[in-house]
Amino acid sequence: MAAERRVKLFKNGRNQAIRIPREFELPGHEAIMRREGERLIIEPLRARSLVNYLATVEPFDEELPAIDDPPPEPVDF
Repeated sequence: MAAERRVKLFKNGRNQAIRIPREFELPGHEAIMRREGERLIIEPLRARSLVNYLATVEPFDEELPAIDDPPPEPVDF
């Protein structure tokens, strides 16, 4: 994999854009971009963990019906 590559900047409407060469493709459909001095850093958006997602979900207030769940039948081995 190449460590660096010269690319062209272009306008997309009122935004400046850049085509990311295949060898630098990021996974997924979203990324995080930030500026550090003169550098732009683009990183793939990490998948949220289930614990983080569940922390944002509103509590569930409905009563759930009882479930008929008898113990399993005995099995001879």
